[in-house]
Amino acid sequence: MVAVEGCGPTATDEETEMNRDDALQQLSHIAHERAFGRHVGSDRLIQVGLDVLIAGVESPSLAMLAGLLRSEEPDAPALFDQVLEELGLLSRPPADPRAAKWAMAYWIAGQIVDGSLHPATGAHLIWADVACDLNYPEDLQALVSCALNLDDWHESWGVSVEALEQEAIEAAEQLLSKQTPGERKG
Repeated sequence: MVAVEGCGPTATDEETEMNRDDALQQLSHIAHERAFGRHVGSDRLIQVGLDVLIAGVESPSLAMLAGLLRSEEPDAPALFDQVLEELGLLSRPPADPRAAKWAMAYWIAGQIVDGSLHPATGAHLIWADVACDLNYPEDLQALVSCALNLDDWHESWGVSVEALEQEAIEAAEQLLSKQTPGERKG
């Protein structure tokens, strides 16, 4: 028997296949990105639709989203929202702008802590997209400091970038520990 490269599943293919829980988590992540005003391209919405469909998730609109052609990309955002609605994953930030910014800060901090977002990237997002709009509240100061330190880091400082990244993770954990149930008004 001769093995032919590129034919059939490989260990790498199996390792990268998404399970149903991962697929739903990816959908939820993109729903939050969009809810917090991040641009998510139609091509990415269609690709995640395809990935989620292959992972075994079912909804009436999912196959339509996954099968959109390039010329149909403008339909992707509405179909994506329809899929989220059908799966109960539609995410809307709080109506109050300050509460929405706090919700965004907690969401980003959660990603830093769970490892789905690099600490430097997450700290920078909180600094640039949240703290400034909230007039730099005390609860975000540690993450803002981490963002600045990571942004300006130089090897001559005598502290490793990994140590600064760990500080950002700890600052995110500290922020999450202060989160109160419901909308944040502060």
